[in-house]
Amino acid sequence: MRHYSRGFGLIELLIALALSLIVVLGVAQVFISAKNTYVSQNTAAGMQEDARFVLSKMIQEIRMVGMFGCLGTVTDASSTGDFNASQIAPISWDNANLKLTLVTADVGNTGGTPTWTVVSDCKTSATAYTGARAISGQISFPIRRLIYSFSNNQLLMGVGSGTPTQAVLINNVSAFGVLFGVATSTTDVAASSYSANPSNPALIRSVRLTLTLRDPNSRVRDQTFTVVAALRNRLQ
Repeated sequence: MRHYSRGFGLIELLIALALSLIVVLGVAQVFISAKNTYVSQNTAAGMQEDARFVLSKMIQEIRMVGMFGCLGTVTDASSTGDFNASQIAPISWDNANLKLTLVTADVGNTGGTPTWTVVSDCKTSATAYTGARAISGQISFPIRRLIYSFSNNQLLMGVGSGTPTQAVLINNVSAFGVLFGVATSTTDVAASSYSANPSNPALIRSVRLTLTLRDPNSRVRDQTFTVVAALRNRLQ
């Protein structure tokens, strides 16, 4: 008796190939989904880190707004006489041009050349000079004028008097807004309402910042971050 060995037929081979293809496609789909999730999470984390960097920097500077040394009255001896106006209104928001101006005590030693320096004996006299200044026997307080602006999906910052050159802080910004927490009177400590352009800067008690970032590749939805910073120094 003869015995014939039989292999796979065409139908069995096609079925095996189809099943293998289904398995491969399933594995590929899982891999692609995991990769997309990883990329989306990394993108969202990067956006959060950018927002954290910018907003924490601005909060630190806002808290120092209106700090001009150890005496309340400062004589303006700047070269162009521009310190006094900044002392009266050390924080403002230009809603038409989307510019936030802060006049703040320099935080740390990495701020570069100050816009002004207030030199005081902390007893009877305090004088503001343009740029860096030090006088023997007196204390120097570096003061900077910062301008944050929103333009062409970028948040920019400039330092100095007049219209300083702006440098890019972060890109892919779709919205930037500022509201001021305003008190009813100069004797009130807490804010009772919010306004984009308060008429009296002495009533400002806090600042609400809203920053919306977008992913240019549309891997995640726009993310909006909101923080509130209280002014440590009451504006009189």
